[in-house]
Amino acid sequence: MKYILALDQGTTSSRAVIVDRNGKIINIAQKEFGQIFPRPGWVEHDPEEIWSTQLEVLSSVIEKSGITKEDIAAIGITNQRETTVVWDRKTGRSLYNAIVWQDRRTAGECRRLRNEGHEETFRKKTGLLLDPYFCATKIRWILQNTEGAMEKARRGELAFGTIDSWLIWKLTGGQKHITDVSNASRTLIYNIHTGRWDDELMDILDIPHSMLPEVVSSSEVYAETSGDLLSRPVPVSGMAGDQQAALFGQMCTDKGMIKTSYGTGGFMLMNTGDRAVLSENKLLTTVAWHIGEKTEYALEGSIFIAGAVVQWLRDGLGLIKSSSEVEELARTVKDNGGVYLVPAFTGLGAPHWDPGARGAILGITRGTNKGHIARAALESIAYQVIDVAEAMEKDSGLKLEELRADGGASMNNLLMQLQADLMKIPVVRPGIHETTVLGAAFLAGLGCGYWNNIDEIRKLWTADRRFTPEMKETDVDKLKKGWKKALERSLAWETE
Repeated sequence: MKYILALDQGTTSSRAVIVDRNGKIINIAQKEFGQIFPRPGWVEHDPEEIWSTQLEVLSSVIEKSGITKEDIAAIGITNQRETTVVWDRKTGRSLYNAIVWQDRRTAGECRRLRNEGHEETFRKKTGLLLDPYFCATKIRWILQNTEGAMEKARRGELAFGTIDSWLIWKLTGGQKHITDVSNASRTLIYNIHTGRWDDELMDILDIPHSMLPEVVSSSEVYAETSGDLLSRPVPVSGMAGDQQAALFGQMCTDKGMIKTSYGTGGFMLMNTGDRAVLSENKLLTTVAWHIGEKTEYALEGSIFIAGAVVQWLRDGLGLIKSSSEVEELARTVKDNGGVYLVPAFTGLGAPHWDPGARGAILGITRGTNKGHIARAALESIAYQVIDVAEAMEKDSGLKLEELRADGGASMNNLLMQLQADLMKIPVVRPGIHETTVLGAAFLAGLGCGYWNNIDEIRKLWTADRRFTPEMKETDVDKLKKGWKKALERSLAWETE
């Protein structure tokens, strides 16, 4: 019996996972790598360390699983999105460190582009906002701040890629320079309507076309591994950015289906089918995946602080010793006691996009105790998800029927019940919580014929637990009104 090897290259660690034909995870290997902070607001990674750690866990997981390299049917890749690498085509060495998605060094460049009236052009073509989050201004920065880079780029000597491209280049010994549509759609220079790199946007940013990878589908045999990497050539047949991979791993393959990943931050994606819905409510429009002849799209809302608010209770306030204790503490009270916590520690993401918002705790009385604070913290995660969900309903015209939840904080039963109560729809937690890497495995298996079709894969998805709404509607409305009042008081706390 052969297996799928899925590589999950994340922001803080590289992982490799073996998945069997039943969609079960056989083993996981993981290795952290260094975070580089040259200046406040700058975040970088060493691309060579990313590759070496990914290679190490690739070998390790095969060994741990007690299988041979010959048992690997195909490889799938999922990756931290928007992180930008530029390398020399001849030497295969990166010109500069990878500039990470969190990096804010190009905020001034984005402001300049907005002031010059370019924002609507970028938004209509790419579905994205002019923000340092995305790749294009990072590419421009590297070209402008690395000696001789622009001249080399114009001579066709440099390659740009998101992390999937970098890994494919390395896996194939420099034979393939490609990216999938989901990653391309996060660069700010890919036209999601035409399915091509956009000449007008590249001209605005002065990015030579010769740097860009070929855009391929999310599920097909792209290439084979080179040399003796796996003792024989193994097909690479699936790629997607981490959030799109999680959407596929959750089998949100029908229009209107949504998932939320509850990690340090929160990411909600809605499958909008074959229609790219341009948001009027400050969400992002992105490519979900391209499989066969069909491109599917998604609306996305990013929440800056989700599970991180629990970490703050632990590390900042010392209310708990481990994150797992927050549920027990929050259950010591029957409700929030009128207390609301707005976790705008680094501003607010979708749908507010207010960098000047700051955290606040409101409604405190002499009767307030740490249980109320803990419950308010958990509720704050649920309220932020609701804000994004309501924006999605307005943009898409679709009524949400069910939310699929994954990520570390989804293991908190109280939070999941609160989410179901406040959204007034069922919340479903999957049987396998590693949905991101599972999505990469599913795409790779589909691409190489390991699984025949999506219907076959859909049968492998199982639910761990289903949370159904229980709270009275009057109580729900009261809580949501309180949240909106608290939210208003946190907005624009700081101004430029």
